[in-house]
Amino acid sequence: MPSRKQLTNAIRALSMDAVQKAKSGHPGAPMGMADIAEVLWRDYLVHNPQDPSWPNRDRFVLSNGHGSMLLYSLLHLSGYELSIDDLKQFRQLHSKTPGHPEYGYAPGVETTTGPLGQGITNAVGMAIAEKALAAQFNRDGHAIVDHYTYAFLGDGCLMEGVSHEACSLAGTLGLGKLIAFWDDNGISIDGHVEGWFTDNTPARFEAYGWHVIPAVDGHNADAVAAAIEQARQVTDKPTLICCKTVIGYGSPNKSGSHDCHGAPLGDAEIAASREFLQWPYAPFEIPADIYAQWDGKTKGAAAQQSWNAKFAAYAEAYPELAAELKRRSCGELPADWAEKSQAYIEQLQANPQTIASRKASQNALNAFGPLLPEFMGGSADLAGSNLTIWSGSKGLTKEDASGNYVFYGVREFGMSAIMNGIALHGGFIPYGATFLMFMEYARNAVRMAALMKQRVIFVYTHDSIGLGEDGPTHQPVEQLAALRVTPNLMNWRPCDAVESAVAWQAAIERTEGPSTLIFTRQNLVQQPRTAAQLAAVRKGGYVLVDSEKSPELVLIATGSEVELAVQAQKQLAAKGYQVRVVSMPSTDVFEAQDAAYREAVLPAAVTKRVAVEAGIKDSWYKYVGLTGKIIGMDSFGESAPAEQLFDYFGITTAAVVAAAEELLA
Repeated sequence: MPSRKQLTNAIRALSMDAVQKAKSGHPGAPMGMADIAEVLWRDYLVHNPQDPSWPNRDRFVLSNGHGSMLLYSLLHLSGYELSIDDLKQFRQLHSKTPGHPEYGYAPGVETTTGPLGQGITNAVGMAIAEKALAAQFNRDGHAIVDHYTYAFLGDGCLMEGVSHEACSLAGTLGLGKLIAFWDDNGISIDGHVEGWFTDNTPARFEAYGWHVIPAVDGHNADAVAAAIEQARQVTDKPTLICCKTVIGYGSPNKSGSHDCHGAPLGDAEIAASREFLQWPYAPFEIPADIYAQWDGKTKGAAAQQSWNAKFAAYAEAYPELAAELKRRSCGELPADWAEKSQAYIEQLQANPQTIASRKASQNALNAFGPLLPEFMGGSADLAGSNLTIWSGSKGLTKEDASGNYVFYGVREFGMSAIMNGIALHGGFIPYGATFLMFMEYARNAVRMAALMKQRVIFVYTHDSIGLGEDGPTHQPVEQLAALRVTPNLMNWRPCDAVESAVAWQAAIERTEGPSTLIFTRQNLVQQPRTAAQLAAVRKGGYVLVDSEKSPELVLIATGSEVELAVQAQKQLAAKGYQVRVVSMPSTDVFEAQDAAYREAVLPAAVTKRVAVEAGIKDSWYKYVGLTGKIIGMDSFGESAPAEQLFDYFGITTAAVVAAAEELLA
């Protein structure tokens, strides 16, 4: 029977061979963490390679995602559908084994990791989801939601600020099923980290409220196993296991050096490593007896079968809960969702109100929240301004995790990456809010949600200079444009209460990616609509006010500026001009419509166009062309009451009328 060292050396060999074949990659972390990974994956991790989406599997996150060959080797050896040929295609076009783990490419990859710190933050989100689901669904004698979240992380993850945000909150919430392994190898790309990273990491995590196990020999299987056993006994705190390792372990001339961090070892060093590791096999060759010891399919199937029996007993005792858990785990919306959400929107249209769209958002939450027990809301210490708490909101705490609302504190980046982890875990639709300006703190997590196609709802209020006196530090100008150019991100900036509710409805129903909902601080007049216009809101752009004859000019507006366009249209119509107003709450959704619909809304023959939005102008040229006019921002804002700012920056009805008349003349 192969020894443990032979089993771990299989990881090392596959990792160095794949990096060498690709002529790029990071062999150091996989070789250094191989011993830790072997103990965790073979002795503790509960998973089924034949069903990577089994709901009660343990989650494993490789936060130091540059060490991706560690994860790919583990998946391949354990029996996932990741072949030796897939490993040979490491870092090649259209392979299952890209340079960093990408969600959806290979089975068993729980999240996309690469931007350091976000993996551990995703893991915090997964652990929150597990704890909350367990509190909501488990009953005496029926621990049906009961699994761990394990994460590997390196010095780079700890240096990134987002790890502070997430790990601090993890301690506060007492996430006892979260166990992280710090690869303490003292090396980053630039060399030995003592020149730039001298934190007392164990003390730091103890201060967060974590259980910390220091000074574990990461190359001693018994020591690693003892640490995991100890961690699993602590149920009221997350655990950090500090594993002292040698980066590139097994490379006789490059181990312990940054030389093996981010570059292939080279043919000569790989030959020397094979000799040092006593690994006489050819590149990508794994003996059958080693495969047999690694294979996790039988053990995983047995674990899942045992859980299936538990779930059957649970379903017999609590049939409604079991059906609800199954529905939520599959990401399906309640059967009455479509009918009831649409009824609310129609009722809104029939009862006009002039309110801020952030308040309209809260009203929509109060209408939709009772229909969606899977909602998991939150705000980055701005609940009173973002208005994300609704009547059924209940805070999630260390002592009681049955709630549906996370008080994230001032942690915009952490909140957003945690929401990604909650969505990846399953069972919840997460939403979280901050001011639109502070999307900047969280931008990369928003990008990751789009990259992974996760149903995450980012709520951004105080959407323009209209927030007023707080001034340019808080007034977003270029943020709308930045969000709109992000692939696979659906953005909504509604003009009134009705469009706000439709935006929520669309975001909730979208399963192939995230959405941003962008709301005002100031009140907005509700626009009249026919039934056909109400239905067209879902198309992202539609004719809100039309001319009596064929239009000779089109006004395009979003959010609070739609009202300006409508007022301008009235003045222009009174002068005999044929002017159409298009409300464009979502350019992304509008551009996804077929060409015939887009032509019906914005006829190509009507070249005289004016766009108006209290944001940077650049993104509107594709709608108005170089000959059109754009009423918007060319600079940062100023500190003053909102109405003064709109006048000062020329975002007014008079400015729209003047621009239109110049074109019409």
